[in-house]
Amino acid sequence: MIQERYPIYKGLQKPLIYRGFKGKFIYWGIGTLIGGLAVGGLIGAMTNMYVGGFFTLVPMSAGLAYTFMKQADGLHDKTRHRGVFIHPIHLSIRYEVREKVNL
Repeated sequence: MIQERYPIYKGLQKPLIYRGFKGKFIYWGIGTLIGGLAVGGLIGAMTNMYVGGFFTLVPMSAGLAYTFMKQADGLHDKTRHRGVFIHPIHLSIRYEVREKVNL
């Protein structure tokens, strides 16, 4: 009897990328677009259409630029300290000095 083999889906083989955004930054980009649209719509309703259109484009473009810059740093924020660090050794527990127990 011949067994047939079928490919098994093992999840994403490549990282999720949409229009230059990767991973969690896709959600950041969508949030920026929705937030800019909401801010511009509110300002446009209170003033006029041109001011609202301007305030729609400004937060969107600034937020997307910020997202691209944060994406260049990597998926996880890491603090990278450059230099030499010397850690002093001051232990509160003294292993050398122990009291003798007399029985």
